[in-house]
Formats: sequence, C-alpha cells, structure tokens
Amino acid sequence: MWAVKAHPRPNLNEDTLKSILPLASVHTLGNLLTNVSLGAVAVSFTHTIKAMEPFFSVLLSSIFLNEKPTPAVLLSMLPIVGGVALASATEMSFNWAGFTAAMGSNLTFQSRNVLSKKFMGKGKGSLDNINLFSTITILAFCLMTPVVLLTDGFLLTPAALKASGVGEAIIRQALAAAVCFHAYQQVSYMILARVSPVSHSIGNCLKRVIVIVASVLFFRNPMGIQNMVGTAIALAGVFAYSQVKRGQNAAAAKVA
Repeated sequence: MWAVKAHPRPNLNEDTLKSILPLASVHTLGNLLTNVSLGAVAVSFTHTIKAMEPFFSVLLSSIFLNEKPTPAVLLSMLPIVGGVALASATEMSFNWAGFTAAMGSNLTFQSRNVLSKKFMGKGKGSLDNINLFSTITILAFCLMTPVVLLTDGFLLTPAALKASGVGEAIIRQALAAAVCFHAYQQVSYMILARVSPVSHSIGNCLKRVIVIVASVLFFRNPMGIQNMVGTAIALAGVFAYSQVKRGQNAAAAKVA
C-alpha cells in the first residue's frame, strides 16, 4: 500500500520504533503461543480457552488504562471463567502445554490490544490503525525470522520441502491463509481504534462461536456433554458481559 501510495506512509523515527517494539514483541509471542496450542490440542478447545480474553482485557485495562470494572462486569466474568474450567476438565485432547499456550496467548494479545489503544491515544502523527498494525507486523517479522532460520531453516529448502510432501497446492493454501489472517488482523485493529479493548475482546469471542462449531464439523473433534456445556456457559458469559456493557453505555449516553 505504501509503494503504490494507496495509503500514506508513516513518519517513523528511532523513538517511535522503540515505543512500538514492545507491541511487536507481544504480537509475535501471541501468534507463536496460539500456534503452539493449536498444534497440541483440538482447535475447538484452543478457542474455548481463548474465550477468556475479556477477563484478561478487564484486568489489563484496569491496570494500564485506569478503566475500573463495575460489579456487574465482574459478575459476568464468572460464567466465562467457570465455563472454561468445566470445558478444560472434560476436554479429551487436554494437555498442559496446549492449555498454558492458549492462556499465554490471551495474556499477550490482550496486552498488545491495551498497549495499542494507549498508543493510539497519543496522536503519533500519521500512525493511524493501519500504519500502526503494519509497522507492528514488519517488526514482528524481523523478530521471528532469526528464530525460524535457527529452528526450521534447513527444512525450508526446495529439496527438503519436496521430500516432506509440501507441493505447490500446500504453498498456495498457506499463502491464502496468510492473506486472510493478515486481513482479519488488520480489520481487527481498525475496530480496536473505534472501541475499548474490552468491547473488542467481546467481539472476538463471538467470532469463536463460529470457529468452534466449524472446527468440530470439519475436524470431527469429539466433544463430550460436559465439554459442550462448559463451552456454552463460557460463551453465555460473553453474551452477558456484552449486555452489561451495552446497558452501561446507554446510561452514560443519557447522562451526557
């Protein structure tokens, strides 16, 4: 976009890059932990755990943005935490590596969102939400490339890829997945620029309903009754929070 002037290039200097580097670091770690979890447990279970995003968002927003949660908000967190705990206790693919990685991704992604929201409020010249996320992505690429080359670099040669069965079809699918994922993240940042980090995490959780159902249907992941009940309770908690937040916003608008 910068090359064809579809979007103005940001005015970056050393100080700005230093302030964005922590965002890029937690963004890199969050994506890494998500993929570790997806590789260790079922896709549906990873996204059930990631339904706890609002809990981390409320906690971090309180610490960094001084947004104190009301008792109603805290009460709406209980079914989310309880539902995830119930789903975890009965998950057939459960292991601590996958659970811990998913919880770590919640912490890192919500840290990124809260810190990004704080950064957006400082009015850093031409660093709008598109340029901010683009800069974060480029820095994350620079951070992750040495790790990839040190761990899997020898597997990325044409001969090694061919020997492992990675053909053109898989490469095309990986490219399509990369484009879709980046587009999703970019739109996510555009939304973050307009709402609070907690409201953003709620919208993200509603997305997980589709992901969980689709993964169960596509991958045929077995889910017990208690697991389904736990997942439903967690998602019901997300809905309860959204209703509480909507009521608070309506009351604030009337006062204004």
